[in-house]
Amino acid sequence: MNIPEGYQAVMPYLIVNDAPGFIAFLKKVFDGTEKMRELRDDHKIMHAEVVINGSVIMLADATEAYPPKTSGMFVYVDDVDKVYELALKEGCHSLMPPANKEYGRAAGFNDVYGNTWWPVTP
Repeated sequence: MNIPEGYQAVMPYLIVNDAPGFIAFLKKVFDGTEKMRELRDDHKIMHAEVVINGSVIMLADATEAYPPKTSGMFVYVDDVDKVYELALKEGCHSLMPPANKEYGRAAGFNDVYGNTWWPVTP
């Protein structure tokens, strides 16, 4: 199997309302880097990719044919407390404040796009 360089075997593909806003959220909260963006004729995002710590999240704007498809994600981060605070400042709803667990320092929150995030600092 030849997975293209810069991609992993499993990648989330999220369909959201306001994909540009979601990209801005990923950049601000997770220090994500936008890898690419392709627009449809109506100037909505047909396909975009954001890299977080070497992992790609693919996404698109929702349409009538493709309604929002959200997910829950477990994400390793350098500083879970910082990510959690940034997320709350961006309007996220807390599920679990940062706490020490057997697998690392972890937190949980729902974003305004319908996704659940579980950031962890090992």
